[in-house]
Amino acid sequence: MSDVSMVDRGGFRLATKVSGQGAGAPWIVLSNSLGSSMMMWDDQLALLGRTYRVLSYDTRGHGASDAPAGPYSFPDLAGDVLALMDHYKVDKASYMGLSLGGMTGLALALHHADRFDRIVCCDARADAPEPFVKSWDDRMAVIDEKGLGAILGGTMERWFVEAWRTAEPARLKAFETEFLKTSIAGYKGCAEALKSLNFLKDLGSIKLPMLYVCGEQDMGAPITAMKAMADATPGSSLAGIPDAAHLPNVDNAPAFNRAIASFLRLA
Repeated sequence: MSDVSMVDRGGFRLATKVSGQGAGAPWIVLSNSLGSSMMMWDDQLALLGRTYRVLSYDTRGHGASDAPAGPYSFPDLAGDVLALMDHYKVDKASYMGLSLGGMTGLALALHHADRFDRIVCCDARADAPEPFVKSWDDRMAVIDEKGLGAILGGTMERWFVEAWRTAEPARLKAFETEFLKTSIAGYKGCAEALKSLNFLKDLGSIKLPMLYVCGEQDMGAPITAMKAMADATPGSSLAGIPDAAHLPNVDNAPAFNRAIASFLRLA
């Protein structure tokens, strides 16, 4: 990944990559899910790059980025995005994030709307009910005892529908490898942010254009939860992606790309 640039964040570094159109084009920022990296957006880069200058990055504790001591918060994660935009002299951008990245997008929409044109929030939640928090506590206990490998199989089953896992063994292996490269400190630090989710009550104040996207077989961020988010956000819309689970941009990339094309004004 020789085209990856490391950006100093004051005590740690974030891995970034700029692709697509050149100077003068509108920007879009892409933010990955927990346990993945910027590679998860590979199926969208060519499409986005026809219109946008694309800023991809690895969330702190993920991919090639450093893992500062946790726990992390959504102000921390949103601050990383703003710092990267400042580094690249991006005054305003569109934004697309999935799962953890989508939740970071909600923080940006609520508290830094002046820096964004529109936001795509994929396969995310806006609240942390007790069963959700307990599921993360249980997962962290397993990781503490046995490492990330102990939750690898279950994670891949949540991320991708069975048909995709069967048809794409090489790509599945790439996601497994990337997941296992994730810093445990980074994974746990971000999980603590997830447990603090409390955005649902504030979604009515969002003024930005918002598109919510959800794999119809996603169990972690079910489409019913995302419909409630869309209903609470003025002027927003919801797109369900059939035959897709938690990473619909991967296991049904054609349908996902169609869903975002009009909203992002893609050429």
